[in-house]
Amino acid sequence: MITPLSAGLVVAGLLLAFVGAAVSVYAVTLTGILVGAGAGYLAAPTVAGVIAVDGLALAGAAAALGAAVGGFLAYAGLSFAVVAIGGLVGGFAGRFAVGPMYAADAAGIEGTLLLVGATLAGVAVGALFGFVMSRTTLVVSTAFIGAAFASRSITPATLDAATAETTIEPLLFDVSAPAFLAVFALGALSQLGLFKFGYVTKLVALLPGARRWTAGGDDTAEGAGGT
Repeated sequence: MITPLSAGLVVAGLLLAFVGAAVSVYAVTLTGILVGAGAGYLAAPTVAGVIAVDGLALAGAAAALGAAVGGFLAYAGLSFAVVAIGGLVGGFAGRFAVGPMYAADAAGIEGTLLLVGATLAGVAVGALFGFVMSRTTLVVSTAFIGAAFASRSITPATLDAATAETTIEPLLFDVSAPAFLAVFALGALSQLGLFKFGYVTKLVALLPGARRWTAGGDDTAEGAGGT
């Protein structure tokens, strides 16, 4: 059953996937809000025993606070946020897409070390791309994160499960799932087309504040300076 919350996450995911990098200031801020809200929601159980507040109200307040903090930090430090988002997506891809290919035949500590190495390498590569190729990184990252929500790979139910178990395991999903891959590929191609055919300039002109920082080029200096 589709609830308003589920529908909202799907809509937010589609916006990120298909026009995220074209309106970078909004995309990065929205990503910060989603990540901040998720972090606050997951952290709520750890303070439940300290604050005598109803569990549902505490979770809602923690999510709202996390969303506000995440959105503000993302908006205030957009260039840094792109680096962080690139590192986050790169680490996830390294751990769950690249790592298993190398650790499939390894067991015990060797397999664990291979997965950790792949994760750290993914974080480093993603962050590096975020620094030197801001536009491309933002296209890939927003398409990736947006596809996770739009394809319902991450849902309110998985967030609830992660909170109940105090683990991120329920948030992990199959990056080879057809629905995820379809939204990711179509979103990335759509965003690249927006830049190639010049529609970004038109979008920026229509949206207040978007000129503050747009991913108009693949270098940090240009991105930070705006267009």
